[in-house]
Amino acid sequence: MKEKSIVLGTPYGVIRITVCLLLVALFACVTGYAAKQVVKYDVHDKTHPRPPVITPAGQPGQPPSDAIILFDGNDLSQWRSGKGEAKWKVEKEDGYMEVNKTGSIRTKKSFGNCQLHIEWATPKIVKGRGQGRGNSGVFFMGIYELQILDSYNNRTYADGQAASIYSQYPPLVNACRGPGQWQSYDVSFVRPIFDGTGKCIRPARITVLHNGVVVHNNVEIKGRTEHKKKAKYRPHSDKGPISLQDHGNPMQFRNIWIRELPEQPYLIAD
Repeated sequence: MKEKSIVLGTPYGVIRITVCLLLVALFACVTGYAAKQVVKYDVHDKTHPRPPVITPAGQPGQPPSDAIILFDGNDLSQWRSGKGEAKWKVEKEDGYMEVNKTGSIRTKKSFGNCQLHIEWATPKIVKGRGQGRGNSGVFFMGIYELQILDSYNNRTYADGQAASIYSQYPPLVNACRGPGQWQSYDVSFVRPIFDGTGKCIRPARITVLHNGVVVHNNVEIKGRTEHKKKAKYRPHSDKGPISLQDHGNPMQFRNIWIRELPEQPYLIAD
């Protein structure tokens, strides 16, 4: 950008204002982007804050010390339905909850950027086909769906099979296990950002591992994931619930935990 200066005369003297700096400042205010969090440090700068220390899990799939436990097999205290109390069936002995046609559920707490681990199983007894077989979904911010489906020898449209970003991206590979077997999603989700006019200035992004296999590698979500509708963004709050869909199939879920992730706040100086 070419800099231009404006000279203003005042009763107290002359003020020279650099236009490009004013524009940059104005843009930062209008967009609402977290510019104030961005701090530049020199290479190996000793004032650069150290990352917080956490204790990693002893085994893969288990929560680290800073995780929020959303379901540990005992109760639905972290969840609610659209009508109040979550009423899915809980099998404490085996440590899972099961969809029972009482409606979708969502977390009581809201999240933006996050890391999510969730394990799920489709019914052992296969009924239906296509989208009618082992169907559910996990929604980030209650809006952006990562599809859950029995896609083991079950044909359906590619952007609606297991591990698809529903109606947008098929997974890179089909990593589904057979009916009744436990499967896992490990997800890194980055929320979208909207400016003061409601325009999306940073689309959401997502990375997904299905059963330990990368099926989405930092892809840009195109907007709300809706059935037979072209994706587009509509402004919403910075945080929203994690939702699990009741699609009428007796899906099972266990070992659900989440970590809140900050915006990347630090840059190395050019």
